[in-house]
Amino acid sequence: MSTEQLRCASVQFEPRPDDKAYNLARVEHFTRRAAADGVHLVVVPEMSLLGYWHLRRHPAERLRELAEPVTGPSVTRVSELAVELGVASGLGFLERDEVDGRLFNSYAVCLPDGRVHRHRKLHAFEHEAVSSGDRYTVFDTPWGVRVGILVCWDNNLVENVRATALLGASILVAPHQTGGTDSRSPHGMRPIPPAVWENRHRDPAAVEAAFRGDSGRGWLLRWLPSRAHDNGLALIFSNGVGRDDDEVRTGNAMILDPYGRILAETWAAADTMVTADVDLSLIPLSTGRRWLKGRRPDLYGVLTHHFGDERDPRTARFSPDPAAVAPTALPD
Repeated sequence: MSTEQLRCASVQFEPRPDDKAYNLARVEHFTRRAAADGVHLVVVPEMSLLGYWHLRRHPAERLRELAEPVTGPSVTRVSELAVELGVASGLGFLERDEVDGRLFNSYAVCLPDGRVHRHRKLHAFEHEAVSSGDRYTVFDTPWGVRVGILVCWDNNLVENVRATALLGASILVAPHQTGGTDSRSPHGMRPIPPAVWENRHRDPAAVEAAFRGDSGRGWLLRWLPSRAHDNGLALIFSNGVGRDDDEVRTGNAMILDPYGRILAETWAAADTMVTADVDLSLIPLSTGRRWLKGRRPDLYGVLTHHFGDERDPRTARFSPDPAAVAPTALPD
């Protein structure tokens, strides 16, 4: 079955740290609400099963206790829900590999035919015990559209979105936990005082200004629409909202079309969801798709060349050292 309109939902909610039962209930609540609205694809935030930023404080033993295999009870519950409701539904979780026991920041999309597609974050920096994935995730759906998954920082590296598009994805599932982080850049995000979130009902103007400002929506709009536009794919941005350990996530759930236009968004300081119909007929002649056909791969060896100054994700994320790129000649 194919469709020219794929109805999508992007969810933002505030998870309770390590409370799987509560967080799964929130995922189920929004998935049922989306299904009742005729949604095909429901996207929830990164690490929606456990919460996120507090995990960096756990010892590795505690992470292993919290982790589950992709065949574990939490993904299985979401898969059962997807089959019951006839939707594709996501879940962010801490995965334990069933063979070697390694831990991954993973995201599963469960399809209504019972299939489960799992992506392991390619650039994991949250904890030294969490490994990075090593492959892209693109798959077919019952609606005749291919979907790709990239988790949070995966989306910030432009090569990842380009590779996902070249593998045939027309929809990019982009779960995050972002906004309000302490960026090392002088013009990047800044932490939002927790009191702004705690006082959101008494002073809604202050939290709206923070969520729409340079630590929230303003930062997203510097780069997020270009990922969709430049690659000719629709993008479903889902994010946490509210307290995330000592930081405040800004929500800003958003759905963008293949021209980078915002179809639906929210800056509500609350658990909520936005929906939109993505017009798939726009993709074949979209600017990004036409640009892709003008590529010259013979020139792009520089993109896969190791220059010797590459950093692992944790060092790249947290190092105070400058990251200037020095001009280097490629070998003949």
